[in-house]
Amino acid sequence: MKQNTKSSITLPHEELLLVNSLKKRLGAKTKVEVIRRGLYLLRDTTEREALRRAYARAAQQVRDVTRTELEELDGLSSEGLDADE
Repeated sequence: MKQNTKSSITLPHEELLLVNSLKKRLGAKTKVEVIRRGLYLLRDTTEREALRRAYARAAQQVRDVTRTELEELDGLSSEGLDADE
């Protein structure tokens, strides 16, 4: 398998201007580097979003179980304590 595969992408004029602008702003050497950095950023962002959703689901599940457990234990918190003492 080849390490470096040649590819050609034709961009509309507006998008080519955007790539050239980003190339200057990022200090990138090539247009390909701009595209590559954009792809990596998109990959990282989508992976973070998937993790965020997974953590939110897990937190919700733990929150529900904890709330139920606390409600069950609430009645026991004062069991055996006299109001006079």
